[in-house]
Amino acid sequence: MTQHAYVERFVNLLDPSGNVLLNCSVEDAVERLGSGEATALKDVEGQFALVHRNGHIIRMARSIGRPMRYFLAKQIDGPCLVVAERMDEILAWLKQEGLDDQFHPTYTRMVPAHYVLELALVGCPDPNPDYQRFFTPDRNSLSTDLDDIGYRYIAALQTAVASWLDHIPADEPIGVLFSGGIDSGAVFCAAYDCLLKRGESPARLKAFTLSVEDDGQDAAQAHQFLSDLDLGMFLEVIDVPAEAIDYREAVRLIEDYKPLDVQSATMALALCRAIRERYPEWIYLLDGDGGDENLKDYPIEENSELTIRSVLNNLMLYHEGWGVDAVKHSLTYSGGQSRGHVRSSAPVRHFGFRGLSPFALPQVIAVSEAIPFIELTDWQNEKLYALKGEIVRRGVEQVTGLTMPVFEKRRFQRGATVDSRFDSLFPADEESYRAAFRSAVVAMKSGDSTV
Repeated sequence: MTQHAYVERFVNLLDPSGNVLLNCSVEDAVERLGSGEATALKDVEGQFALVHRNGHIIRMARSIGRPMRYFLAKQIDGPCLVVAERMDEILAWLKQEGLDDQFHPTYTRMVPAHYVLELALVGCPDPNPDYQRFFTPDRNSLSTDLDDIGYRYIAALQTAVASWLDHIPADEPIGVLFSGGIDSGAVFCAAYDCLLKRGESPARLKAFTLSVEDDGQDAAQAHQFLSDLDLGMFLEVIDVPAEAIDYREAVRLIEDYKPLDVQSATMALALCRAIRERYPEWIYLLDGDGGDENLKDYPIEENSELTIRSVLNNLMLYHEGWGVDAVKHSLTYSGGQSRGHVRSSAPVRHFGFRGLSPFALPQVIAVSEAIPFIELTDWQNEKLYALKGEIVRRGVEQVTGLTMPVFEKRRFQRGATVDSRFDSLFPADEESYRAAFRSAVVAMKSGDSTV
């Protein structure tokens, strides 16, 4: 009597063109992943989601800028692993194979950013994956000199933008999703100065600002920002009607229910749709997502789970959440921006753009983690909140020569409209977003999940 042998099956639905690798090829990065040494990926720059197979061993790794999910289905002959960017892509493939009765979104898993996830396809019972960190930036290694910190931070940002420009056609226009805030402002200034230094025309640039019903608060802020720099000609305000703002549509798009991420994605969805309608051939977009996480600029008082000590003592807390070994680690989602960045990436991808979030790249995050936040703040919340504007303003001026204005912090979703309209467009309770997600799951499984 012969023993039945499992036949493992692996299906990779990821689009390789979705990777934005700045210092190596996709093939080289995948080879590094397959080496089994997690640290082989530590110098890979860019946004990526990578998979390598060696027999029954599957290794996956990603940066923050590109999500990646996997699902393990059962067949008579053995396990079937499906890897994709989205839940609905996994479900669509399972339906083709007649395996969709096994699917539920909560059975999918999100690969956490900055780890090599190793999974063995060995059949029942399925072993848990192993995680090895490949990105561990040195913390608190810079001096307390804000000029030095600012220079290093914005220099890393501009270097990333320059590397990205090397990989796109020199005649293609470049849009910046622009609110006039600190992060999108720094990205615009870095890109503008970078084009000048390269001897290329900055006329390729355009700053796209969303306004709902022609009264968005960011429109005035963006106008003042660029006017102060005598660069007002680059601004294009995109006005949309209130009917274009649908948080339920955003829930379906990002396949998540976290209120702040849904709200941000809702506005990004409206902005990207409007840009696509105006410019059918436009491809390349930059945004400032990740700047708040890097400089820890979130109101700690709004989150009962956080204290300034937890924020400053934990490596990349806002980027990764509590981590893969924590009690609160979700089996369906990863944590922090590793989970939430889909608010930016999904709308861009959905409308056929190719985007880059330079603040979310490992080489830029590494500089931010080297900032000695504890020494600079002495554990005081208000000192922490004041740091970001100072660091970025000083850095932009040193790197680009531009003295950018710094305005009071305001979330993107809030700036696109006025408070009274915002309250009418978005529910205040998290349960409404969860209910929308449950409805999206039903629609997904019935085949009616179009955005």
